[in-house]
Amino acid sequence: MTKSYLELRSTITEAGTLRIHLESVPLPQPSEGELLVRIEAAPINPSDLGLLLGPADMSTLAAEGTAEAPALTARIPQQAMPAMRARIGQSMPVGNEGAGTVVEAGSDLQDMVGKRVAMIGGAMYAEYRLIRPDACVVLPDGATAAEGASLFVNPLTALGFVETMRAERHSAIIHAPAASNLGQMLVRICKDDGIELVNIVRSPEQAELLRGLGATHVVDSSAADFRETLEQAIEATGATLAFDAIGGGEMTSIILNAMEAVASRRMPEYSRYGSDTLKQVYIYGSLSTEPTILKRGFGLCWSVGGWLLFNFLRRADPSVAQRMRERVTAEMTTTFASHYTATISLREALDPGTAAAYQKKATGSKYLIVP
Repeated sequence: MTKSYLELRSTITEAGTLRIHLESVPLPQPSEGELLVRIEAAPINPSDLGLLLGPADMSTLAAEGTAEAPALTARIPQQAMPAMRARIGQSMPVGNEGAGTVVEAGSDLQDMVGKRVAMIGGAMYAEYRLIRPDACVVLPDGATAAEGASLFVNPLTALGFVETMRAERHSAIIHAPAASNLGQMLVRICKDDGIELVNIVRSPEQAELLRGLGATHVVDSSAADFRETLEQAIEATGATLAFDAIGGGEMTSIILNAMEAVASRRMPEYSRYGSDTLKQVYIYGSLSTEPTILKRGFGLCWSVGGWLLFNFLRRADPSVAQRMRERVTAEMTTTFASHYTATISLREALDPGTAAAYQKKATGSKYLIVP
């Protein structure tokens, strides 16, 4: 076995340059309670791009290095540098999740050698990963690495939305934008569990895609009557909880105002403070890096917060997290199946054209790294 392996790293310099490169890392030997996994597949999720590319100006992408040791650089806008201060000069591994085969194990875990596992925990854009078994799920016999590579971030996030809805005593969910891999999973979950779901999409084609999956309430934000049809969907479902992956711009504000418009129509009498219906929107992504704009016409009974899977799992009862993982494993090829538009190597991830494509975070476009 090789004595070192390659790992994709992202660094920001004091001068404001992002540099992504392959770094040779000593191959570790697993101690008791540890597994050494040969990584066979790792998806590029929007949550990975925040660390991989940071706030880099993608128009400045340039290739450096050689064919054997490629690198990718880009400029960081000066106004974005203060937020990057804590990571300047640090060579940071990337990749939240992946799947591969256990090739070595500590003395207490020898029965795991040869098994294919899905993993979460960072540093997955690499040839190997030393990891503890509690960060892994053993895949069923016959399951491929590609099938197991995306079993954590999107599936557990979608299930986390449902668990949040139940814990906070809401009865329905609004999701934007809803045609992503995660959004399609949420459609299947809500259909199976009898949960009302309002799906906000950005084109007629995306609306047709979700209706084909069985979605009942699909609202196209590109349509002239978007706000009216959003209110109609909220009226039909009673949704008072939303999850917004866009983050920037006015989507959160539009959803809150639509909720309030519906709630106000149900009020027995006028109140200058608005309705007393709690309207909650969680921002869980940053597909738009613009400021979040709130145009307040939604009274005083509302809340906007951030939602992050890892924070949710830390707070959740262990039995809830275990139940979620078991469901994901049982339904990995149905409810939680992910689809990839391209498979690339670690070196190909450093090609400027390829990087420009996967950073777009376009619906229906998902890249899989196969080290």
